Amino acid sequence: MYLTNVKSIGKDAQAFADEKMVVLFGEQAPEELVDYCYIIEVNAVEAEITEENKLYVDGKAFNITKVGGAVRKNLNDLGHITLKFDGSIEAEQSGTLYLEDTEVPEINIGTELKIG
Repeated sequence: MYLTNVKSIGKDAQAFADEKMVVLFGEQAPEELVDYCYIIEVNAVEAEITEENKLYVDGKAFNITKVGGAVRKNLNDLGHITLKFDGSIEAEQSGTLYLEDTEVPEINIGTELKIG
């Protein structure tokens, strides 16, 4: 339903690792945010994202615990969402995809991100 790759990584993209967060943004990210983001290719989300889906990072599956209300639109329009690996079951931020409580996976240039 969704597939993209990491194109570049801002020099401070790991600044949110202690909060178990990864900030994704498309190639049109505002200049003041680029250093804090994993820049991805903007691709269409082909279906509604739900808690029944999983996020795959280079093939490793992570359970989705909650989907913020703006996740699909933001991915489609900007490639901009936050991945939060804290197990939340309530969407405090509409542009956040909440995932099982685990360590943030390693993300490199070329890493494949897939939701399905």
